[in-house]
Amino acid sequence: MKNSLYLKGLKDGFPIFLGYFAVSFTFGISAVSSGLLPFQAVLISATNFTSAGQFAALSIISGSLSYFEMALTQFIINLRYCLMSSSLTQKFKKNMPVIHRFLIAFGNTDEVFAVCSLYPDKLSPSYCYGVISAALPGWVGGTLLGSLSGSLLPESVLSAFGIALYGMFIAIILPPARKNKFIAVLILISMILSMLISYLPYLKNISSGFRIIILTVLLAGIAAFIKPIEESEETK
Repeated sequence: MKNSLYLKGLKDGFPIFLGYFAVSFTFGISAVSSGLLPFQAVLISATNFTSAGQFAALSIISGSLSYFEMALTQFIINLRYCLMSSSLTQKFKKNMPVIHRFLIAFGNTDEVFAVCSLYPDKLSPSYCYGVISAALPGWVGGTLLGSLSGSLLPESVLSAFGIALYGMFIAIILPPARKNKFIAVLILISMILSMLISYLPYLKNISSGFRIIILTVLLAGIAAFIKPIEESEETK
């Protein structure tokens, strides 16, 4: 049973592998251009595992800023993962060991969260590890290849790698949106609000990490109030 769930997670996470490989390829190139060695770029990807945080880190490293600024920037950008991990715990069985919760939280990203959240039943560690086992090697492998050979590719190819993550996001949200009109409306509202925040005075200065947190809490709270999910006794 555990093996089948792991393989299921691995299969569901394969599109993440492809998207992460393309995007992290660009990170590997940027890291080497910022003065890092390939093994340093790979180490960052293996231990940090967050695209926005890693690209922000490169700017801080290039600018020779302080450790405090690095820590504060990473905290703000990656704060949304605390929210996402807390949300995923609602789908775990109550007796799941704490060690599994910590390991899954480490591998939790926007895309991993989206895939695991769409899983119809209670989440098991095996399924989550399967998804993460597909995502993490894609991110680390792309970083390694990009840091070693990125300078050999033309600019047009590098630009194409940069938009791959957006295509992966669309592939994740479209299937549930087509099945459920309520989800489709929430996605549309989130896009409109995100655009407004990007242009409105004062609000446009909010960081992307905090923007995601605000919209997630707001829309998830409204959705939970309007259309709560009723759990059966068997899934509790």
